[in-house]
Amino acid sequence: MTKPSLLELPAGVQLIYLAEGGANVIYRFVNTNEILPPQLQGKLLRLRKQTAADITYKEIARNFDTIIRPLFKPDELVDQTLIRLPESLLARRNEQLRAAERNGQRPKKRHGTYLCLSEPFGLLVTDMTADKGSTLAELKPKWLNQSPSAPPTAHRCRTCALREMKNHISLLPAKEQRSFCPLDLVSEQYESVLRATGLIQGCTDRSRLAHILFRNPTLLRLQSLQKTEREVGLLGPLAQSKEMSLAMTLRDCTMFVKIPHDEGSPVEIRLGDLDLKTGAGGKAGYWRDLEAQLIEQDWYRGSTCGHDSSECALHLQRSLPRPA
Repeated sequence: MTKPSLLELPAGVQLIYLAEGGANVIYRFVNTNEILPPQLQGKLLRLRKQTAADITYKEIARNFDTIIRPLFKPDELVDQTLIRLPESLLARRNEQLRAAERNGQRPKKRHGTYLCLSEPFGLLVTDMTADKGSTLAELKPKWLNQSPSAPPTAHRCRTCALREMKNHISLLPAKEQRSFCPLDLVSEQYESVLRATGLIQGCTDRSRLAHILFRNPTLLRLQSLQKTEREVGLLGPLAQSKEMSLAMTLRDCTMFVKIPHDEGSPVEIRLGDLDLKTGAGGKAGYWRDLEAQLIEQDWYRGSTCGHDSSECALHLQRSLPRPA
């Protein structure tokens, strides 16, 4: 069996800045008079920044292909494919980033970080942005099961416990976070899923989104994998093991729900942000310390402060009157 040849980005392809995070910049391909090559259609280009982690795209792609891809169906993933970049493309992009800083067109918190000039590859990723015929809902289905090291008397799931702790530390009501409880997303009760959709960004039709997510196979698959890959909390193996890396990756992905305005057209649901997490740079220790803090300061039990915990499905279950 011959190995497929590596894709190469044509030198003349034009790009437009779309968005960026701490480690990557995302570009959209510009449709010019020339027809966009088939392998670029429906794709975005992801380029790597120079960061302290310094994980190459070759390693990221290898981990994705060997560890993440086998866990899901192809249409459940924001796919990513390694593509070789033309010479000088990165240098030109960096010049444009600096110009955008001078013109006030780049977010201030991203100033001073630029693309890694020693990275010869980019990643082609599935384009899940909304268009004129669709809307896009984004959500983080982080902990679809309770943390295995949470106390059995907990009144909060892991996500809601962490949110309450952060809200308490902020001391500023304006900075308080509100979000859905992940346990509601996988509930067997439609009303619980509907409650969660009221706190999901990007879709104004709560009822339609709730029907899409209710007992959704991709969500249930993710929940099952999170339950299997349970080497998290304080009960797992060594902090920098592959098992813990996968377990944390599955709890920090993003679900993209692309909803066509035409209700007769199919909905597209994919999981992204599935780069394998590592324990490098103190992250593994941070995960462990955070769990210990949630337990020791009673954030799981909900007794640390008087904040309302009603957004947590677990709190609601504990608060139900017991049958006589």
